[in-house]
Amino acid sequence: MFRESDIRMLDKSYFNIVLTGDYDVTVQSKNTGHSWYIHNPEYPGEDACIIFHKHNASHPYHRHGRAGNLWQAIKSIKGHDMFQMNGRRYV
Repeated sequence: MFRESDIRMLDKSYFNIVLTGDYDVTVQSKNTGHSWYIHNPEYPGEDACIIFHKHNASHPYHRHGRAGNLWQAIKSIKGHDMFQMNGRRYV
């Protein structure tokens, strides 16, 4: 479950806050326009948050990864944004 204090500390200069709830947070990166849905099913132990991602509003979400808490999820999202903004390198 996300605490109200966690939700209040979301960086509004970095994200458009789409939806917040006890178990779900949806944000959109102002840098890339990508949408992110973070779900907390309250499983005990590590990697309690599941991170979903989509590139465009019309696309479906796909699983991006897991994080131990909301702040680790946000760190992962910002890392992905840096990867996108610095140009994807294809092999």
